[in-house]
Amino acid sequence: MFAAVTDVWRYQFHPEVWFMLAGVISLGWYTSHVIGPKVVSADEVTTPGQRRWFAAAVVLLWLASDWPIHDIAEEYLYWVHMVQHLLITLVIPAMFLLALPEWLARLVFSPDGIAGKWIRRLAHPIVAGVMFNLLIALSHAPIIVNYSVENGPFHYAEHLLIFLAALLMWTPICGPLHELRMKLPMQMIYLFLMSVIPVVPGAWLTFADDAVYKAYDHDVRLWGVSVAHDQQAAGMIMKVVAGTYLWSLIGILFYRWSKPSHGTHRTMRKAPPKAPTKPPAEIS
Repeated sequence: MFAAVTDVWRYQFHPEVWFMLAGVISLGWYTSHVIGPKVVSADEVTTPGQRRWFAAAVVLLWLASDWPIHDIAEEYLYWVHMVQHLLITLVIPAMFLLALPEWLARLVFSPDGIAGKWIRRLAHPIVAGVMFNLLIALSHAPIIVNYSVENGPFHYAEHLLIFLAALLMWTPICGPLHELRMKLPMQMIYLFLMSVIPVVPGAWLTFADDAVYKAYDHDVRLWGVSVAHDQQAAGMIMKVVAGTYLWSLIGILFYRWSKPSHGTHRTMRKAPPKAPTKPPAEIS
């Protein structure tokens, strides 16, 4: 038992993760240093904010995909797997979209090309929302989870597919092209719907009596977390943490939407300046 527990923390090198990160960083460097100067001026290639979003997204992608989070999530605790899924669906894709310059997005999403036409169709709020939630629901099916733990290539392909669907889902919210973004009230409704659907599998995990996923029902209990508590923690993370995160974004959007109108109403409530009164004429 002691040997099994200490083996949890043995460093495992994942070359596919470093290959992916090298590809993302190389693609970012190539587009900003080779393609960008040919399309726009050097000052317009990227902004400091976009560079910060890109760096933060790459670091977070590495943390979510590499040792030890990946190994714990895949082999020992499903609630860590849930945290990993939340990062690659609700956080990292939005960060990459915020890092994407508009000129590059117009090249990728160009309506003149076949790829651009399909991306615009798939990024439609209804299509992207339905596709994203359908994939999320399927990714929590026992047969998918158990097989992904046993098959590494399938697991990475599953994560890649969910990540791409998340990019499309976030495009109407924080995509670089304003014509593909919804108006703020519709964005709030859209995020509200995204927060409602995960409640179903979250509740299913929280109130399940037996082990839902056989792949996580083993003798090695990391940190003493039982199978039942592991499933309950995963369900609570899916319902509470993801819901709180999305509702916080809704609150930010509501503040942005109400701030201009609040300022207008406050200006209208100001009393108009009084007209100067003439002194009464003296009676001689």
